[in-house]
Amino acid sequence: MKFRVILLALLFACLYESRAQVKEEVDSMGLGRKNSVQLNDVVVTGQYAPQSLKQSVYQVRTITADYIKMRGATSILGVLDNQLGIRFSNDNTLGETDVELMGMSGAEVKILLDGVPLVDRGSTRQSLAQIDVHSIERIEIVEGPMSVVYGTDALAGVINIITKKYNGNKQLSVNASVQEETVGNEYAAFDGKGQHNASLGLRWSDHGYFGSAGITRNNFGGWSDTLTGRAKAWHPKDQLMTYGTVGIDRKNIKAWYRLDYLDEDLAAKGDINYDNGKATDAHYLTKRYTHQAQAMWQVNDDLSVNGALSYQDYSRHTRTTIKDFTNGTETLSTAEGSQDVTKYNAVFFRGTAQYTVNAHLSFQPGVEYSRDASSGQRIEGTPNISNYSIFASAELKPSKGINIRPGVRFSKNSIYDAPPVIPSLNVKFALSKTLDLRLSYARGFRAPALRELYFNFFDASHSIKGNTNLKAEYSNSFTGSLSWQAIQSGAVQVNVTATGFYNDFDNMIDYAYVANSDTMTYVNISKFKTTGGTLMGKLNWKNLEAGVGVAYIGRYNKFSDDDAYKAEDPTPTFVWTPEVNGNLTYSLSKVGTTLNLSYKYTGVRPAYEAATATDGSTYLHRVKSAAYNMADFTVMKRVNKQVNVNAGVRNVFNVKNISNSTLNSGVTHSAGTQLPMWYGRSYFLGVNFTWNRK
Repeated sequence: MKFRVILLALLFACLYESRAQVKEEVDSMGLGRKNSVQLNDVVVTGQYAPQSLKQSVYQVRTITADYIKMRGATSILGVLDNQLGIRFSNDNTLGETDVELMGMSGAEVKILLDGVPLVDRGSTRQSLAQIDVHSIERIEIVEGPMSVVYGTDALAGVINIITKKYNGNKQLSVNASVQEETVGNEYAAFDGKGQHNASLGLRWSDHGYFGSAGITRNNFGGWSDTLTGRAKAWHPKDQLMTYGTVGIDRKNIKAWYRLDYLDEDLAAKGDINYDNGKATDAHYLTKRYTHQAQAMWQVNDDLSVNGALSYQDYSRHTRTTIKDFTNGTETLSTAEGSQDVTKYNAVFFRGTAQYTVNAHLSFQPGVEYSRDASSGQRIEGTPNISNYSIFASAELKPSKGINIRPGVRFSKNSIYDAPPVIPSLNVKFALSKTLDLRLSYARGFRAPALRELYFNFFDASHSIKGNTNLKAEYSNSFTGSLSWQAIQSGAVQVNVTATGFYNDFDNMIDYAYVANSDTMTYVNISKFKTTGGTLMGKLNWKNLEAGVGVAYIGRYNKFSDDDAYKAEDPTPTFVWTPEVNGNLTYSLSKVGTTLNLSYKYTGVRPAYEAATATDGSTYLHRVKSAAYNMADFTVMKRVNKQVNVNAGVRNVFNVKNISNSTLNSGVTHSAGTQLPMWYGRSYFLGVNFTWNRK
């Protein structure tokens, strides 16, 4: 309660303090009107070279560092959670959150760090929560298959996390921040209950040389929900993240090396068994090293060459102990898998060349190599998978306003049969100066993950066995978008974008029970489809920026084509979920303050499942997870040129768990008929200090 009173007092102080702050300070926050127009944003994802968003053949969604700062986000999840078409699912047992993009799971979403794919233990994209958000320049999202450019897993699209780099100026800067946040009603200052974030960063550049380094600590104290013992509904998590970058940008050459390191401790404490005075605690200890080196050489006006090399080392150590409260001792558990160490490492190389023949034709050939390896008590042997690819695309501009990009990728895999040919075709028509039409067809594929092939997990709650006979998933996808710069005059800009998509998957990988046993394994199911569309609008007027969007997303109902049901118990081909989001930002120039309100409505998510009647017959049962509303309100106040304060309320509607009417949970580690979405309404307060010398 005291924390809320202090927070509210500071919010009012931020609004009324120091009217002497000038508009220049607001602009320096990056939140004024000068940065609100997105038409000239430069994008790099899938491009031959950085270019304006308007000229890109892909419909790219960008999230800027200014927006990240405005939201007071301490992880990438906190940046993406109100984006249209993006949905998260939480696994509190393993402390992981997976992402879904336009109706497709995280397994089909490619996560990139500066264009380099990040390694994950399996199909769950836990890497999204393991990158220092303070080092991010922007995030680019491209919906639809990008397999020609980025290879496996890019069926639904890519999320490219782009870090801060040299901006061409001489600079020395120091940035430090501290942010405190409640977790529901739970909070203790700087450690333990609540959420605590502290970071320190340094950037330097001079005469084409540049370097940066940073360290961040995220401490999440967990959340009890309705539990009263030692166990928590959301496990405590402690993260230490560091990064360092060195590079050169001179004449026609730019090159850099970056190292990211993560040390994470997820604590799953057990309740005390009062019959023997003991409790079982598990710590999931993760270490991740991500090395990457990239170089770009502008050979001449027509030819450039790019290369990216990465090595990633990831380990997850399960440390399980038995704590005896009668004598104060703690011993290691001897249960199977209780001291498991699973390791993954990945080598990746991509090389491309961009050559411009003339004003009407340019092309990009490329080669790619990747090798993934794993070991552990639950991994069969020490498997590794190598993949070799060559790819090429071209940009044809037969006339002004038309850009055609065909592409193709050829792959060879050491373990499974990858689709031998992956084609794509993207076309952009500039129908007028303010109206752009983009159409695309692409074939995508997803390689079976090492975890799906070789991982065996057996304990009191799980019986999961890998399947070395899995095949690669593949899809045929069609997307289209229409972008209209409706008003671009003076202080008013209005932009509207409509998109539609249809994805048809084959060999989709999913769980299934092994015949005549209680063991689950991974199998290639025959079909899966998604379809739908979005409509987004954005208004910029003086110091006001407003955005609103709606989406209607359909996911395939596998029972609609099942001969056992469709005759007697027909069901629709797709089940649909609506989404609505909105974002409102207003800058108060005279007081150096910016206000932001974001909102998202996620509608009912229906599905069908087979159920067994009392007489032993089977029938189809319609299930659904409930709709919910999320909203955040934040305030950023510029105190002076070096200091700003941000504060706010997350999850205004106090969402916690949503109901799920399934008879048999289809989600591993799910808590039955309740799906964990958030830990209730929380309040945060942060202070940021920046010092610059140019």
